Amino acid sequence: MKGILGLLRKKMKPESDKERQDSMLFTTAFTGLGLDPNLMVPWEARAAEVGATRMSAERGTKLLQAAWSKDQFMRPLNKEAIARMEVFFSFATVGANRDLIRQDEYGNFMLVLLSGSVAIDRLQPWGERLHLSEATPGEILGEMSLLDSGIRFSVCTTLNTCEIAILSAEAMDEMVATAPALAANLVALLARKLSLRLRAVSARLRDNK
Repeated sequence: MKGILGLLRKKMKPESDKERQDSMLFTTAFTGLGLDPNLMVPWEARAAEVGATRMSAERGTKLLQAAWSKDQFMRPLNKEAIARMEVFFSFATVGANRDLIRQDEYGNFMLVLLSGSVAIDRLQPWGERLHLSEATPGEILGEMSLLDSGIRFSVCTTLNTCEIAILSAEAMDEMVATAPALAANLVALLARKLSLRLRAVSARLRDNK
């Protein structure tokens, strides 16, 4: 993570196509692991599968600003910073009982829950579905796979109609290239929030042994 942050701090706005290509930190990470690109599940495919409908960027940004203003970790991103992120996020509405993220798949996007609630479960090898937590507005889902191109740890299922913000690897790289300070701040905050979540999940799994 320190290496990623170091690269982000050093990035300047690309002056050529070659510099833009060299700035691809997130979109090339998956192929860099030697994995079959066909294993990747992009948001576009998942959106079609779950019947997601597009939401206006104006409404999505306002919801994101409101949600993160109440989050102790994401609060450093003020309204102005989040407004600048609007061009990098896409926004959608998804109905109830839809899997936004599935366990053990590869994905190149993360989600921010803007309204509604999402169940986060872990499927056990013996078939049991272990309920880990319930995400509420402002919570981030799938950021681990976006950062390290690893498999999804859990399944995330909408419990009711949800509005979400989506950030893809391609959009993250574009943010790195065109707004490096903003991207560095976002990644740093994601890392802190992710660390807290991993500690909570580890404690939950330990207690359920």
